[in-house]
Formats: sequence, structure tokens, C-alpha cells
Amino acid sequence: MYLTKEEEKTLEGEYGESLRKAIEILVALGDIYEADSLIPVKSAQIAGVSYKTIGDAGLEWISDLKGKVKIPAILNPAGMDMLRWKEMGIEPNFARKQQEIIDAYERLGIRTKCTCTPYYLEGFDAKLGDHLAWSESSAVSYANSVIGARTNREGGPSALSAALVGKTANYGYHLDEMREPVIAVTVDCELSGSDYGALGYVAGKIIGSRVPIFSMKGHPSNDELKTLGAALAASGAVALYHVEGVTPEAVRNKFTKPEEIVPVERGQIDEVYETNSDIWSSEIITVGCPHCSPEELEKIARLVYGKKLEKEMWVCTAREVAERYPDLVKRIEKSGAKIVCDTCMVVSPATNKYSSITVNSGKALAYVPSMCKVAAKYASIEDCIKEAGAIDEN
Repeated sequence: MYLTKEEEKTLEGEYGESLRKAIEILVALGDIYEADSLIPVKSAQIAGVSYKTIGDAGLEWISDLKGKVKIPAILNPAGMDMLRWKEMGIEPNFARKQQEIIDAYERLGIRTKCTCTPYYLEGFDAKLGDHLAWSESSAVSYANSVIGARTNREGGPSALSAALVGKTANYGYHLDEMREPVIAVTVDCELSGSDYGALGYVAGKIIGSRVPIFSMKGHPSNDELKTLGAALAASGAVALYHVEGVTPEAVRNKFTKPEEIVPVERGQIDEVYETNSDIWSSEIITVGCPHCSPEELEKIARLVYGKKLEKEMWVCTAREVAERYPDLVKRIEKSGAKIVCDTCMVVSPATNKYSSITVNSGKALAYVPSMCKVAAKYASIEDCIKEAGAIDEN
């Protein structure tokens, strides 16, 4: 792999041990995947934040690094709401360790905004064709597919390395030829809302890590595409998908129709809603995986207006989004639901204390049973609120 003189000096340690380690990781990945060079990236989104997932070993590795990031960088969700962790039932020792992780990242110049939806943040925009180094699966899917930016699914160390160096290896989804669809998925039924998460949950298991192109009725919203991509990445390992006539590259490019065509029927979508349907009553209801958009918060606020919820319900979103829409937060929390920032049901140990959960996310449906050991069932936002025991105040 070609390196500039400056990159060679970095690899030789002339700019310090932390930068040497960082570029060593990037060069190693480049060699493995036969990259021709390193390329500049616009921003980084870094996984490996929740103490639940990285533990003391991860904390030690991050704490040993020195220097400052060269590009805008933010964090994946942490293991708790950084301000309201006591309300979540988080143990003090976990909270202390989680804060140490956040502090270690902050010393490196990383913005300590913990979210899987960086594209909602001010000053963290990405555009068609931008090269990025993002790591959270749903964020990678959204960036590649809905925005048309270019990023591989970076691991936590490689995304952090890219942030410190300002570059990543030029392979995978940074290359035109790797972005061509190789499998087609046809959907003949009408879909709306959470149906897209169910579609992703079904299709991801079939597609694996390949690049699909979907042919479907209607024009899904960005929130629906976000839901689709998150589930595709969780039940499979899809980092880029196209939708005919909808996603930017499918609109701009005339892709050759793949030979392999997979139909998805309404019955397969309905089966996702029936997963664990024997759970007649969940102990907790969670929405916002990926984190809720302003439009989703508006919808939830409208649905819970004038109602009181009988069960615990978390509405997960980025703190910046919650602070930008205080009226929506107030309206939602008046019902008894909790706006939970910085974290989600998948990476927080607070989820583990429940035995059953209802989610509106195909991603959460795929991950919660394995990562939290909690039985999960799937529902639309409307049915999630019904499951929460919504009753009229009057």
C-alpha cells in the first residue's frame, strides 16, 4: 500500500506512539483488504463506548492513548443516560467506569455525544460521496444507503485510529465497484412504519453481508429507511443497500439487475410481529433503536397526548435532539414515558433486569435476546404504546 512521506513518518513513530499505533491499525487493514492508499475522511463515529461491552480492558486501551483527533468525531451510545443513570437503576460502580470511558475519549478531543444517529447532530452532516469512518451498524447503513456517503463498518479501534490520523484505508465501500448490488429483493405488498424493520429482519438473514437492491411499492421516508437498514445490519451484516427510485445511488446510477432475486411476501412480514407473541405482557417497552428522530418524537408525543402509561417505557434519542425539542420531551414525559439519552436498550445493563420487552426495532429484536438475555417481541409504535397500558387521563 502506498504511503506518503508524512504517513511513513507517522508509522515510524516520529509523531508519537499513539499516532504510530493508530496508523499501524489502518495500514494493517489496508494490507489485508488490498487498499492502494489511505484517503482523507470527513468524520468518525466511534463504537466501543458502553462499559457493558468493552469492560476494563477497553477502558485501559483508550486511556493509554495521547493526542487529539484531526477530524470531527463522536461516540456510539454509552451504557447509561449520563445524567439520569440513577433513574435507570444503574449501579454506582458501573456509572463511575462509564464516566471514565467518556472522559478518556474527551481527552482525545472527541465530542462526547453518544448516539447511533450522528446524522441528526448539528455540524456533523454528511453528503453524497463523502468518505467517512463510522462504526455503528445502523449509522453505517444510513450513511451509505440513505445519504450516499462512503464508509466501511469500522471497528471501534479502527474508527478511533481514523479520527486520530484523519484518514482510513481505501477499500470496501469507498470503491465504486464494491457498491454495486449483487442480489435483488422484491416486495409486492404495501409497507408502512415498523413494517420496514420487519422487512429488514427477514431480508438480512437471507442477504448476509451482500449489497442488495430492493424493488418495492411506495416511497419510504428516511425514518422508514433508517429502520430497514438497522434491521438489515443486525439480522444480517448489510452495510449498504439500494432502493429502486428512492436511494440516491439507485436514482443516479443504472445498476445492472442482479441475477439472484429473492421475493419477500406479506406473510413473512407478519411472522416477525408474531415472534414471541406468547409473551402476553411485557415488563418494559422501548422505542428508539436507532435513536428517535425529531419526527418520531413528534409522533410519539401525539400518540401519548392525554394518556397515562401504566408500564415502564423508554424513548431513546440523542441528547442534542432532546434538548432541541424540549416541548416534545415534556409532552412525552407527562404520560409517564421516559426520554432516555446517550444509550439504548441494547447496550445498557438496565435492560437485563427485565424478563420481557416490547420493541419497535428489528435491530433490537435481533440483538436484545442475545446481548441482554431478555425475551423480546416486535410491535409498531402505536402498539408499543398500547402495550405500555396507555389509558386516558380523564
